[in-house]
Amino acid sequence: MDKGSIIQKTADHVKEALSGESSGHDWWHIYRVWKNSIHIGKQEEADMFIVEMTALLHDLDDFKITGEHSDDKKNAKAWMMKQGVDEDTQEKVLHVIRNMSFTDNIGQRRELSNEGKVVQDADRLDAIGAIGIARCFAFGGKKGRVLYEPDTPHDKELTSERYMKADGHTINHFYEKLLLLKDLMNTETGKRIAEGRHRFMEEYLDRFYKEWEGKD
Repeated sequence: MDKGSIIQKTADHVKEALSGESSGHDWWHIYRVWKNSIHIGKQEEADMFIVEMTALLHDLDDFKITGEHSDDKKNAKAWMMKQGVDEDTQEKVLHVIRNMSFTDNIGQRRELSNEGKVVQDADRLDAIGAIGIARCFAFGGKKGRVLYEPDTPHDKELTSERYMKADGHTINHFYEKLLLLKDLMNTETGKRIAEGRHRFMEEYLDRFYKEWEGKD
Protein backbone atom coordinates (compact mmCIF):
# COMPACT_ATOMS: atom_id res chain seq x y z
CA MET A 1 0.00 0.00 0.00
CA ASP A 2 1.58 3.25 -1.21
CA LYS A 3 0.31 5.60 1.50
CA GLY A 4 1.59 8.76 -0.16
CA SER A 5 -0.18 7.92 -3.40
CA ILE A 6 -3.43 7.06 -1.59
CA ILE A 7 -3.39 10.35 0.30
CA GLN A 8 -2.88 12.34 -2.90
CA LYS A 9 -5.62 10.41 -4.74
CA THR A 10 -7.92 10.96 -1.77
CA ALA A 11 -7.23 14.70 -1.78
CA ASP A 12 -7.99 14.87 -5.51
CA HIS A 13 -11.17 12.84 -5.05
CA VAL A 14 -12.50 14.99 -2.20
CA LYS A 15 -11.57 18.20 -4.01
CA GLU A 16 -13.68 17.11 -6.97
CA ALA A 17 -16.55 15.97 -4.74
CA LEU A 18 -16.79 19.13 -2.62
CA SER A 19 -15.58 21.96 -4.86
CA GLY A 20 -18.19 24.70 -5.13
CA GLU A 21 -20.06 23.63 -1.97
CA SER A 22 -21.26 26.91 -0.48
CA SER A 23 -22.05 26.20 3.17
CA GLY A 24 -18.46 26.52 4.40
CA HIS A 25 -17.91 22.75 4.17
CA ASP A 26 -16.20 22.87 0.80
CA TRP A 27 -12.84 21.53 -0.38
CA TRP A 28 -10.94 24.45 1.13
CA HIS A 29 -12.37 23.67 4.56
CA ILE A 30 -11.05 20.12 4.09
CA TYR A 31 -7.71 21.48 2.91
CA ARG A 32 -7.30 23.66 6.00
CA VAL A 33 -8.29 20.84 8.36
CA TRP A 34 -5.86 18.54 6.53
CA LYS A 35 -2.94 20.95 6.87
CA ASN A 36 -3.74 21.79 10.50
CA SER A 37 -4.07 18.07 11.27
CA ILE A 38 -0.59 17.47 9.88
CA HIS A 39 0.80 20.29 12.01
CA ILE A 40 -0.89 19.10 15.21
CA GLY A 41 -0.39 15.39 14.49
CA LYS A 42 3.36 15.71 14.24
CA GLN A 43 3.43 17.40 17.65
CA GLU A 44 1.30 14.60 19.10
CA GLU A 45 3.30 11.75 17.52
CA ALA A 46 0.15 10.44 15.85
CA ASP A 47 -0.15 7.89 13.05
CA MET A 48 -0.06 10.37 10.20
CA PHE A 49 -1.68 8.15 7.58
CA ILE A 50 -4.77 7.76 9.78
CA VAL A 51 -4.69 11.48 10.60
CA GLU A 52 -4.48 12.56 6.96
CA MET A 53 -7.08 10.11 5.67
CA THR A 54 -9.51 11.08 8.42
CA ALA A 55 -9.00 14.80 7.82
CA LEU A 56 -9.56 14.39 4.09
CA LEU A 57 -12.64 12.16 4.36
CA HIS A 58 -14.35 13.55 7.46
CA ASP A 59 -17.06 15.56 5.63
CA LEU A 60 -17.65 13.28 2.64
CA ASP A 61 -20.75 11.81 4.32
CA ASP A 62 -21.74 14.83 6.43
CA PHE A 63 -25.49 15.39 6.68
CA LYS A 64 -25.03 19.09 5.86
CA ILE A 65 -23.84 17.99 2.42
CA THR A 66 -25.63 14.70 1.77
CA GLY A 67 -28.87 15.51 3.61
CA GLU A 68 -28.70 12.07 5.24
CA HIS A 69 -28.02 11.07 8.84
CA SER A 70 -26.13 7.79 8.81
CA ASP A 71 -23.36 6.13 10.77
CA ASP A 72 -22.22 3.86 7.97
CA LYS A 73 -20.19 6.62 6.25
CA LYS A 74 -20.60 4.73 3.00
CA ASN A 75 -18.77 7.21 0.77
CA ALA A 76 -15.65 7.30 2.93
CA LYS A 77 -15.70 3.52 3.37
CA ALA A 78 -16.20 2.80 -0.32
CA TRP A 79 -13.34 5.10 -1.25
CA MET A 80 -10.90 3.47 1.19
CA MET A 81 -11.91 0.00 0.01
CA LYS A 82 -11.31 1.06 -3.59
CA GLN A 83 -7.82 2.27 -2.64
CA GLY A 84 -6.96 -1.02 -0.93
CA VAL A 85 -6.73 0.45 2.59
CA ASP A 86 -6.65 -2.42 5.10
CA GLU A 87 -9.74 -3.06 7.21
CA ASP A 88 -8.11 -2.14 10.52
CA THR A 89 -7.11 1.29 9.21
CA GLN A 90 -10.52 1.76 7.63
CA GLU A 91 -12.24 1.14 10.95
CA LYS A 92 -9.91 3.50 12.82
CA VAL A 93 -10.64 6.28 10.33
CA LEU A 94 -14.38 5.61 10.33
CA HIS A 95 -14.56 5.49 14.12
CA VAL A 96 -13.17 9.02 14.30
CA ILE A 97 -15.50 10.32 11.58
CA ARG A 98 -18.52 8.82 13.37
CA ASN A 99 -17.61 10.33 16.74
CA MET A 100 -15.79 13.63 16.20
CA SER A 101 -18.60 16.06 15.35
CA PHE A 102 -19.68 18.85 17.68
CA THR A 103 -23.29 17.65 17.50
CA ASP A 104 -22.47 14.12 18.61
CA ASN A 105 -20.51 15.43 21.59
CA ILE A 106 -23.10 17.82 23.03
CA GLY A 107 -23.68 16.78 26.64
CA GLN A 108 -21.01 14.11 26.47
CA ARG A 109 -17.47 13.56 25.27
CA ARG A 110 -17.11 10.59 22.96
CA GLU A 111 -13.90 8.60 23.28
CA LEU A 112 -11.43 9.23 20.47
CA SER A 113 -8.01 7.87 19.60
CA ASN A 114 -4.96 10.12 19.64
CA GLU A 115 -5.44 10.57 15.89
CA GLY A 116 -9.11 11.39 16.42
CA LYS A 117 -8.28 14.09 18.93
CA VAL A 118 -5.84 15.63 16.46
CA VAL A 119 -8.38 15.82 13.63
CA GLN A 120 -11.18 16.95 15.92
CA ASP A 121 -9.02 19.85 17.10
CA ALA A 122 -8.10 20.78 13.53
CA ASP A 123 -11.75 20.69 12.46
CA ARG A 124 -12.81 22.83 15.41
CA LEU A 125 -10.04 25.33 14.79
CA ASP A 126 -11.51 25.95 11.35
CA ALA A 127 -14.80 26.88 13.03
CA ILE A 128 -13.29 29.74 15.05
CA GLY A 129 -11.23 32.86 14.36
CA ALA A 130 -11.50 34.89 11.16
CA ILE A 131 -12.27 31.92 8.95
CA GLY A 132 -14.72 30.54 11.49
CA ILE A 133 -16.63 33.82 11.42
CA ALA A 134 -16.73 33.77 7.61
CA ARG A 135 -17.91 30.16 7.56
CA CYS A 136 -20.57 30.89 10.18
CA PHE A 137 -22.15 33.58 8.02
CA ALA A 138 -21.79 31.49 4.86
CA PHE A 139 -23.66 28.65 6.56
CA GLY A 140 -26.31 31.02 7.89
CA GLY A 141 -26.88 32.40 4.41
CA LYS A 142 -27.09 28.91 2.95
CA LYS A 143 -29.76 28.02 5.54
CA GLY A 144 -31.68 31.26 5.00
CA ARG A 145 -31.10 32.52 8.53
CA VAL A 146 -31.34 36.18 9.46
CA LEU A 147 -28.13 37.94 10.44
CA TYR A 148 -29.14 38.99 13.94
CA GLU A 149 -32.34 39.29 15.95
CA PRO A 150 -31.67 41.02 19.29
CA ASP A 151 -34.92 39.80 20.87
CA THR A 152 -34.13 36.12 20.25
CA PRO A 153 -31.64 34.79 22.84
CA HIS A 154 -29.45 31.77 22.23
CA ASP A 155 -30.36 28.34 23.56
CA LYS A 156 -28.69 27.90 26.97
CA GLU A 157 -29.82 24.30 27.40
CA LEU A 158 -28.70 22.90 24.10
CA THR A 159 -29.04 19.20 23.30
CA SER A 160 -27.97 17.43 20.11
CA GLU A 161 -31.59 17.17 19.02
CA ARG A 162 -32.25 20.86 19.61
CA TYR A 163 -28.98 21.84 17.96
CA MET A 164 -29.89 19.86 14.83
CA LYS A 165 -33.25 21.63 14.62
CA ALA A 166 -31.96 25.12 15.49
CA ASP A 167 -32.96 27.79 13.00
CA GLY A 168 -32.20 30.96 14.94
CA HIS A 169 -30.21 33.93 13.73
CA THR A 170 -26.54 33.57 12.82
CA ILE A 171 -25.13 35.50 15.79
CA ASN A 172 -26.72 32.94 18.12
CA HIS A 173 -24.49 30.29 16.54
CA PHE A 174 -21.47 31.98 18.12
CA TYR A 175 -22.89 31.29 21.57
CA GLU A 176 -24.28 27.85 20.80
CA LYS A 177 -21.06 26.55 19.26
CA LEU A 178 -18.15 28.78 18.23
CA LEU A 179 -17.39 30.36 21.59
CA LEU A 180 -17.54 26.94 23.30
CA LEU A 181 -14.85 25.31 21.19
CA LYS A 182 -11.78 26.81 22.87
CA ASP A 183 -12.46 24.88 26.06
CA LEU A 184 -13.12 21.65 24.17
CA MET A 185 -9.70 21.33 22.56
CA ASN A 186 -7.80 18.10 23.20
CA THR A 187 -4.17 18.84 22.36
CA GLU A 188 -1.76 21.45 23.68
CA THR A 189 -1.18 22.73 20.15
CA GLY A 190 -4.91 23.00 19.53
CA LYS A 191 -5.43 24.83 22.82
CA ARG A 192 -2.67 27.33 22.01
CA ILE A 193 -4.01 28.15 18.55
CA ALA A 194 -7.59 28.34 19.82
CA GLU A 195 -6.73 31.04 22.37
CA GLY A 196 -5.91 33.65 19.73
CA ARG A 197 -8.81 32.72 17.47
CA HIS A 198 -11.26 32.81 20.36
CA ARG A 199 -10.05 36.25 21.40
CA PHE A 200 -10.54 37.51 17.84
CA MET A 201 -14.17 36.33 17.85
CA GLU A 202 -14.83 38.14 21.12
CA GLU A 203 -13.36 41.33 19.64
CA TYR A 204 -15.45 40.87 16.51
CA LEU A 205 -18.69 40.48 18.46
CA ASP A 206 -17.90 43.55 20.55
CA ARG A 207 -17.43 45.53 17.34
CA PHE A 208 -20.56 44.01 15.78
CA TYR A 209 -22.79 45.10 18.66
CA LYS A 210 -21.34 48.62 18.63
CA GLU A 211 -21.93 49.02 14.92
CA TRP A 212 -25.42 47.54 15.27
CA GLU A 213 -26.29 50.42 17.62
CA GLY A 214 -24.65 53.00 15.37
CA LYS A 215 -21.62 53.56 17.60
CA ASP A 216 -18.03 54.19 16.52
